[in-house]
Formats: sequence, C-alpha cells, structure tokens
Amino acid sequence: MADGIEGWAGRHWRWLTALAFILVAAWLLYQRWALIQGFAPVDTDDHMRIMQVRAWLAGQGWFDLRQYRMDPPYGANIHWSRIPDLPIAGLILLLKPFFGGAMAEKAALSLAPFLPMAVTMTAIAILARRLLSPPAFALGIAILFCAASVRGMWMPLRVDHHGWQLAFLSLVMLGLADDRRARGGLTVGIATALSLAVGLEMLLYLALAGAAIGLMWVRDGGEARRLAAYGASLATGTALGYLLFASHANRLPVCDALSPVWLSAMSAAGALSVLLGLFVRGGALQRLGLAALGGAALAAGFALAWPDCLGRLEGVPPELQRLWLDNVKEARPVYTHNLQTIVMMTTLPLMGLIGYAMMLWRTRRDGRRLTRWAALAALALVAAALLLWQTRAAAAAQLLAVPGAAALAWILVPLLRRRASVAVRLAGVALLFALITGVGPQWIASRFAEKPGPMRRAVGAANTRCPSIAALRPIARQPRGYVLTFVDLGPRLITMTHHDAVAGPYHRNAEAILDVQRAFRGSAANARATVARRGIDYVLICPNLSESTIYKNQAPKGFYAQLAAGEVPGWLQPVPLPKDNPYKMWRVVKPGS
Repeated sequence: MADGIEGWAGRHWRWLTALAFILVAAWLLYQRWALIQGFAPVDTDDHMRIMQVRAWLAGQGWFDLRQYRMDPPYGANIHWSRIPDLPIAGLILLLKPFFGGAMAEKAALSLAPFLPMAVTMTAIAILARRLLSPPAFALGIAILFCAASVRGMWMPLRVDHHGWQLAFLSLVMLGLADDRRARGGLTVGIATALSLAVGLEMLLYLALAGAAIGLMWVRDGGEARRLAAYGASLATGTALGYLLFASHANRLPVCDALSPVWLSAMSAAGALSVLLGLFVRGGALQRLGLAALGGAALAAGFALAWPDCLGRLEGVPPELQRLWLDNVKEARPVYTHNLQTIVMMTTLPLMGLIGYAMMLWRTRRDGRRLTRWAALAALALVAAALLLWQTRAAAAAQLLAVPGAAALAWILVPLLRRRASVAVRLAGVALLFALITGVGPQWIASRFAEKPGPMRRAVGAANTRCPSIAALRPIARQPRGYVLTFVDLGPRLITMTHHDAVAGPYHRNAEAILDVQRAFRGSAANARATVARRGIDYVLICPNLSESTIYKNQAPKGFYAQLAAGEVPGWLQPVPLPKDNPYKMWRVVKPGS
C-alpha cells in the first residue's frame, strides 16, 4: 500500500508541488494578515525596496537607485539592483486599474515574495527526486517549509532581495546535481550571474559551486561539458547583468555589488572554465595542475587589480564599524544569541550535515553520485560554519542543509516502518521529523526560555508600536520637514510619511549614519551643530525602541539619553502628539523664527 502511494506521488509530483505551494502561500497570508492590513513590513530593507519601486514608477531613472528622500539633497547611495523591483512593479501596474494604487501596492507586496518561494520549492522538489527517489520530493518540500529562517524570507511584505538570493542558490544546487552535464553547467552559470546581479550576499557559496564544478572535471574528464557550459553562461550572464542592471553608482569599481570589479573577475573565471573544458584532454593529474594554475592566476590577477576588495566588501570606516555595524544583531555570531535562537538556527544545518555524512559513506563506491553529494555537502558545511561569524548566514545554511536532512529522513524512516505497531511507526516518524527539522528542539528550548523582564517587555512593546500606522499618523500630519531620527526608523519614516530622514542602515552612506550616531551619543551642543549643518527641521525619537537602548547603554549622558529623560535643550520646541503616542517629537527653533 505504501509503495503504491509513493509511486503515485512520484508520478504526480508536479501537481502535488503546486498544491503544496498554494497551501503554504495561503498559510503565510493567514499568518501575516494583520501585518498586511496594517501595511507593516517587519524589516527596514522592505521599506527601502518599496521606496525604490515607488520612485521608479514615479519616473526615476532605471540606473538611478539613489533614495532622494534620505540624506537630501544628495540622496542615499543604495547598492541594490532593479531585478527584485520588476515583479513588484509589474504586479502593481497589473492590479492598479482594478483596486486602486494603495490596495494594488499592498497586494503586490504581499504576493511578490511567493515568486522566489515557487522557484525554491520547485528546485528542492527536483533535487530530492534526483538525489534520493521520485517520491522524496515531498520530504524535501516539507523540510524546506520547516526551515524557519528560509520561510521568513517568503512572508508577505518581505520584499527585499534575500528571497531571490535563496531562489538562485537553490538553482545552483540543482545544477550541481544534474546528470545532464551541459544543462547542469548552464543552470549553475545562469543562476550565479542572476544572483550576482541582485547582490553579493551569496558570493562565497557561488564561488564554491564554481570550484566544485572544476573539481568534478578534474576527477572525471567527462565533466568537460558541464565546466564549459558553466563558464560560458557565467561570463555571458554576468556581462548582461552588468549592462542591464548595474546602477550608475555600481559602474564605479566598488566592491559590494556587481561592478567592473566582479564583472572582470567573473568574465575571467568564465573564460578560463571554457578554455579548460574545451581544450584540455590530459589525465586527472594534468587537469588538476592546469586548474590549480588557472585558479592561482585568477586570484593573483584579482589581488593586483582590485586590492581594496580583498577585505570586507562593505569597506566601512572603523568608527562606523564600532558604533553601528558591530551592534547589528544579525552581524553577531550565533552563540551570542539566546538558546531559542541558537536552536532555531542550528538544528537543521546540523541534521543536514549528519545526512550528508551518511550519504557520502553510502555513495563512496559510486563516483558520480559521490561527487554530487560532496559538492552540496561542502556548501552546507561552509554555511553552517559561517553561523559562528554572523547569524545572517542562517537562511542559506538551512536551505543548503535541506538535501542532507531529507537524506537522513529517507534513510531512517524505513527503519521505523519495520516496527509492527502502527502507533509506534507513526509516533516514531513524527518524532524523527520534528528532530530533523528542528521543530521539536525549538519547542523544547522555548520551554526553558527566560521570561522577559520589564525592560525587555518595554522594548518589545516599542518595537511593535513605533512602526505602526497609528503611531506615525500624527507625525505625518506635521508640515513636511527634514527629520533627525534613529537609523532604523529612517526607511519606515520616509515610507509612511512625507518627511525626509538623515539615514537608513545602508553602509555606503557612512557620513549620514555617523551623523546620527554622533548626534544621539554626543552632547546636546554637538547635536545642535549637526542639526544646523544639515538644516534639520525636527528631532524624533521613540523611547525603548531597540536602537535607542544602544544609545542609552553606551552613551548614558548623551543627547538621546537626555531627551528620553526629559532634559530638552532650548533650541527644541515640543510638537504636541496624542498622549498614547509612543513618539516624542520636537521642532527645531531656528534663528529668526
């Protein structure tokens, strides 16, 4: 009976995958309905993406990605790409004639994240079929849905570029495991080019995937077609991505986006791959020597041509690193977080590594399958290790762990099915799935979570209330002006009101971010100088918002701490707000006013 069901599922996997997509999308809409109704994206990047799309639809140039509502009149330098803007803008234009502008925008922002979700789910389904068995697609999709960090990138209103980065990474995984070599190489090359055109967050994994294709070729000369196809599509795709999507700012030799730096590097890597794949016919040792020589030449050429890009790609000044970037939560190692977060982020990657190890052992005598599993395992191992550096690697680590975790379940479930008792089999499978996906350990960890104290409750309340439409509505009623407020509030402020802001959390705008940091940390006189130099009209704070706790803890006598305590200098005039409003706002008293 079970074999019959599995066989039926394996034959109808496309329809079942589509059904799973619809059910997951419906569930996520239900989960986020309140936020959708309140138009409350949870991340600053989502707000900036909204503003980027609005500006483009209002006539801003295709290659001009500056946000002129921030750091006026120069505008904030945003290093992103138009690629994620396309489906959002398309949905808005499609729906606007039927629902009006505001509703069309809300619907577009709710539906757009499902597009990369569909790509990822399909890629994982095909990958599980290729690596394990046709019915295993359902296991891959189920584990993927339980990957909390990945799932979070598909939530309605989550319209930044990370969902697309994960989608392209899933296609890279798919190409590495493709038995049709030329098609696999094309898939990896095109997905790599698209990912780089969107951003460089996945650069390390993409480079490892390219190295894996090279090592496949070293081991088996028959992989030459995969290597050549990869190189041709990488070089061509990156060039097209640069020509079509690189902004004016990214036409300069910057390190943090697809620019002449990475265009030259990927073009050279692609050309080398084509040359090796098409013209080298020697043995494995000769292939290894030539590949090593070519890789060394690429590395040396990059170091000589672009020495400034050998360190961290953000290239922020030390002061900005200390005052701002070191305090960004997702930039901290996983072990600095609470137990529940640690368990949520690490369980699936660890289960995936166990599954990969088991598959490497089981396929040790099958060279073709072994290389596929080894390539994916290497990417998963690096991603898991990166969690010890920054938790922003969690989504990629969980995605890359899915094939390994699915393999672990595929190996262990049959052992449980041999049990005589139906109840034992069902309970065993449920417990095993809860363990592998991390759902069970997360639930256990939540039982031991410390109850939040008064301060944590106050911060949580502020984080919920301050970005709300109700809280910002009185702010929006004030005459338009230039506002000094928190870095993390900047994108929400310009999205929901007509005011301009000094800065948002975007590293290219170091001086603007530093002005905010120095103003709230320094003396009132220092803040006054910044306000005068920039022509600020208002000062706006929301006490107990997460960012404010940093200012209060690290600069207890600074300008923010004084304002929060009611010590307001004479050059600020209070702006009346409703009593239940979480904000405090002041108008700057300018000379002669």
